[in-house]
Amino acid sequence: MNLIEKNELKINSKLFDFINNEVLPGTHVEIENFWSNFGKVVHELSPINKNLIKKRKHIQEKIDEWHKINKDKELNKKEYTEFLKSISYIAEEKEDFKIETSNVDSEISSIPGPQLVVPVDNARYALNAANARWGSMYDALYGTDVIIGDKGNGYNKERGDKVISYVRNFLDEVAPLTDTSWKEVSEIKINNQEAIFIKDKKQNFLINKEQFIGFKGEKNNPTSILIKNNNLHIEILIDPQNLIGKSDKASISDVVIESAISTIIDNEDSVAAVDAEDKVKCYRNWLGLMKGDLTANMEKNGKKFIRKLNPDKSFISKDGKKLTLHGRALLLNRNVGHLMTNPAILLKDGSEIPEGIMDAFIATLCALHDFKNKKNSRTGSVYIVKPKMHGPEEVSFTNTLFGKVEEVLGIKKYSIKVGIMDEERRTTVNLKECIRQVKNRIVFINTGFLDRTGDEMHTSFEAGPMIFKGDMKKSKWLNSYENWNVDVGLSCGFSGKAQIGKGMWAMPDQMSNMVEQKIGHPKSGANCAWVPSPTAATLHAMHYHKVDVFSEQDKIKSRNKAKLSDILEIPKADRPNWSSEDINREIENNAQGILGYVVRWIDQGVGCSKVPDINNVGLMEDRATLRISSQHIANWLHHGICSKEQVMKIMKKMATIVDKQNENDPAYSRSGRSGYNKMSDDFDNSVAFSAACDLVFKGRIQPSGYTEPLLHEKRLEKKASN
Repeated sequence: MNLIEKNELKINSKLFDFINNEVLPGTHVEIENFWSNFGKVVHELSPINKNLIKKRKHIQEKIDEWHKINKDKELNKKEYTEFLKSISYIAEEKEDFKIETSNVDSEISSIPGPQLVVPVDNARYALNAANARWGSMYDALYGTDVIIGDKGNGYNKERGDKVISYVRNFLDEVAPLTDTSWKEVSEIKINNQEAIFIKDKKQNFLINKEQFIGFKGEKNNPTSILIKNNNLHIEILIDPQNLIGKSDKASISDVVIESAISTIIDNEDSVAAVDAEDKVKCYRNWLGLMKGDLTANMEKNGKKFIRKLNPDKSFISKDGKKLTLHGRALLLNRNVGHLMTNPAILLKDGSEIPEGIMDAFIATLCALHDFKNKKNSRTGSVYIVKPKMHGPEEVSFTNTLFGKVEEVLGIKKYSIKVGIMDEERRTTVNLKECIRQVKNRIVFINTGFLDRTGDEMHTSFEAGPMIFKGDMKKSKWLNSYENWNVDVGLSCGFSGKAQIGKGMWAMPDQMSNMVEQKIGHPKSGANCAWVPSPTAATLHAMHYHKVDVFSEQDKIKSRNKAKLSDILEIPKADRPNWSSEDINREIENNAQGILGYVVRWIDQGVGCSKVPDINNVGLMEDRATLRISSQHIANWLHHGICSKEQVMKIMKKMATIVDKQNENDPAYSRSGRSGYNKMSDDFDNSVAFSAACDLVFKGRIQPSGYTEPLLHEKRLEKKASN
């Protein structure tokens, strides 16, 4: 490494040059002032960060010891709760309060809708996600299993007719007409600030005339009309020359709806960034998004083009004025948590910089460009989602960190907004007090089943063997946790001010099931929920048209609140009497996901990928899914449900299957150091196979059951051998 010494820091030259030559120019921040103040804050906060990680370890050791002492007793919930309070695992709950966050964009406060999560290291994916604010219903339905039947080659009119019928039914539900159906409309025009829908020469109107807000083209010959419902927009395109429009009774060529209202640009679970080279790639893409000049070279159907950020959308309001709508999703930046360090910068004692401190500074520094052009936030805010915090003390540290960043960069206090990911058990049980620590910054809380389950298992590792992974979703603690998150958020005044989110739909090819099931998220009071693709965002957006989330939140406020005692219900198996076939099948399923994900992470630096499960169903895998699978096998090993020899045999069996599943990987046939390398050719020397095994066999001793320390170590080993 070429290190630059500056203000008691040793900075990788690639990162140093990137900040000096690409990030700082065009901001009000001077190079010397930045590095001087940055160095002071890093050395001030790093010891605090390290002590917080030590405290996690000490608390976990006390919990492990308590379970060992009480292993032969039935869990006494009252005694258990008092014990957790005595070790500061559960903090004292103080008086009620309401959040006081100001200058929040409407996408956060008042527009419920889907939220994409996309890895920041892939410019093409990031651009696609940012541009997914608007999506074609026709394309989303035609290209997925929501519509039954084969797509065939070319345009299948029968399938297209089913799509059109589906969309017309949707419009009848969310924007009904007075005396007819959208299916019967033969002409659309505008008169006296009203949209007129003609059937058999008779005029019909929207039942709620306020839903019509604008149009394009001429009043007697509009090229599109704009409808608003539940704060979301629907654009109905009219083009009699279009392939679809020319055969449509009303010349409607497409229906485009607001889809991904917000997008999390992810530096964490979906990214494999282990050194300065990787981090600069991530930061550079975020900088391009904040400047608005990020591009990616694309090729589709043999044609090459450059993908850019979409412009805003312009309409004429119904009273004849210019109407502009945002053309892109509001972008949030997910930093890493407090645990990991990175060799991109070394401190004066030779230790690595806490990566979360580095992320906060550089993400905000890049966002200074958006403060000028307001292409992302129109309120002068930068949104940072902070994962994997354990309890109020760690949230308070984040608040301190963000305050220091604001001071160093000379921006208004509370310009940096924070999202708390409620995915660690100590945060869940203290959620109200966590929110209190950032009551002037908080814009987002959400639940995440996978990481939360991983922490559930690791926290209670010594309590006993865990139930089957598939049974976790039916367990008492999980349902209570999901309700608790919404209850606490609403009691703290989130409605109309901040996002309450729900987790990811992990099966990107199963959109029909998603459309059927994910309507449960807005019904649960969540005004955003995660989706894996722009297409999924368009389909999930239909749910927010059908469900008025704020009305649902008002109903939920009066329900019986979730109980802490239910959240503390440990999902261990009662004297398990499982068959060897069931045990092997569960281990195989876990091993499949681990190996399929890890081989790409280690060999190719891919942090998020669609991995076929044991039944060849493609699942979106990231470090959260890896955490739960590795902790589950590690727990069973620890409690004698299976043996090390048994698990190793299964790991080798599943590695061979994963290699076979990946034989169409473009990098599969390379006989070099990079690309896809078959694990089964040489188990002893496969870095990827070694990493997967370590995650399982060393899973018991990993901090909070996290996968990052081992993955980073093995990825650096792999990169060093290239």
